[in-house]
Amino acid sequence: MSISSANWFVWALFSAIFAALTAIFAKVGLEGIDSDLATLVRTVVIFVVLSAFVYFTGKWSNPLALSGRTWLFLILSGLATGASWVCYFRALKVGDASQVAPIDKLSVLLVAVFAVIFLGERPSFGEWLGILMVGGGVLVLALTR
Repeated sequence: MSISSANWFVWALFSAIFAALTAIFAKVGLEGIDSDLATLVRTVVIFVVLSAFVYFTGKWSNPLALSGRTWLFLILSGLATGASWVCYFRALKVGDASQVAPIDKLSVLLVAVFAVIFLGERPSFGEWLGILMVGGGVLVLALTR
């Protein structure tokens, strides 16, 4: 792997680690609190941390300079993220983290399908095989409980 191709992998691996910790921390944090309120608290924390990060790394730029198309798709992404978080926290409130997180990972399969439909991506046979294995693993985990 070259440095540039390894870079995305490292960030994706860290994303997976932090996503796993999110499930564990959230499950414990949801005790005695409504899941929607917990999602709001989490969102405020993310807003504060990211605002500080963008500011202190000098990455701030005028968001009004963004194109209308960029705004549209970032807003749609934000709405989808918010809906995902609300659903995820509601599921964690009543289900086991070891059940909820794998079902959430059906997103791997759905991203591949949506990327083909909307982005014109063409995963290889081997990539489809891996994606389907993830989907199959999710079903095995969901159906064995």
